[in-house]
Amino acid sequence: MQETDEQIEIRRAVRALCDNFPGEYWRAKDRERVYPAEFVDALTDAGFLAALIPEELGGSGLSLQDACIIMEEIQAAGCNGAAAHAQMYVMNTLLRYGSDSQKAAYLPQIAAGELRLQAFGVSEPTSGTDTLSLRTFARRDGEEYVVNGQKIWTSRAEHSDLMLLLARTSPREQVASKTEGLSIFLVDMRKVLGNGMAIKPIRTMMNHSTTEIFFDEMRIPANSLIGEEGQGFRYILSGMNAERVLIAAECVGDAKWFIDRATEYAKAREVFGNPIGKNQGVQFPIARCYAQMRAAELMVHFAAQQYDTGGNPGAEANMAKMLASEASWAAADMCVQTHGGFGFAEEYDVERKFREARLYTVAPISTNLILSYLAEHVLGLPRSY
Repeated sequence: MQETDEQIEIRRAVRALCDNFPGEYWRAKDRERVYPAEFVDALTDAGFLAALIPEELGGSGLSLQDACIIMEEIQAAGCNGAAAHAQMYVMNTLLRYGSDSQKAAYLPQIAAGELRLQAFGVSEPTSGTDTLSLRTFARRDGEEYVVNGQKIWTSRAEHSDLMLLLARTSPREQVASKTEGLSIFLVDMRKVLGNGMAIKPIRTMMNHSTTEIFFDEMRIPANSLIGEEGQGFRYILSGMNAERVLIAAECVGDAKWFIDRATEYAKAREVFGNPIGKNQGVQFPIARCYAQMRAAELMVHFAAQQYDTGGNPGAEANMAKMLASEASWAAADMCVQTHGGFGFAEEYDVERKFREARLYTVAPISTNLILSYLAEHVLGLPRSY
């Protein structure tokens, strides 16, 4: 892959920013389960979180390939882009399907760092990844919608001003197709928190700032609707492809971090009078992870390229996410094994990154669902669910 001079500069600038947030910073945030607000502010101030916003609306007007470089480099530097990555991929739905007035009202403020759009309300406790079975309902009432329901795994809700919300606007039994009757809303959470919306934090094995959200007669303006009522599922599919490509890029960055750390440790650590990296039993797992990472990297690049040229690369985005998440997890396991007991010591950062990397073979879509998608839509096998 031949990067442009601009992309090389993006990579250098991101790494320079990340150098200001070393392992000690992330260990403290992880230990206390605190949101890395300083890091997110730095990314915002540098314009990286406005990468996909058009220049005329205050953003950088970059491509998805450029955004992938930003997210990959954050992870490769040992930082955690999950604190802000939704502002990258949620943006797609607003950019592609939002009205001119919605984009003019929100995007300049997001680009300037005055607003955060980092919450994406989709999953529910009863439906999980079966999105078409979600129950949160938005009922039209004059110039408002009244929302009732519940969301789970809505990360960064406590640190976001705006949320993209997927809700049913027509009962499932009243629509011709099961993909109809779902709508997307851009919710100003500042106006409804404590007034129809409640947020409950969920403590997890990594510092991910995720939450459960409850809607009880929450009233939002009718102009919160993005696009056409009932077409929300179609809208989010495109956004989910961007999400999967960006997450895959993060996984590639994580794999690079693990491989670099394992390589350096294997060179420096001596046992029985020799560096452990001299042993093929240590060399080969590192080399295999490197090959696996490079293959995933190519798939991520190809999927982003397809997206940027106007495509809707469902298969490519899913394959990129699966291959990259598996490469990242393999590299994480290898890095712990290479470090031995020190891999479990907080000060080496390996155990923290190990926990963070485990997420992405499960979310935002599990490996099994990706395989089901490929089996049905690419290979033509019968639908399994």
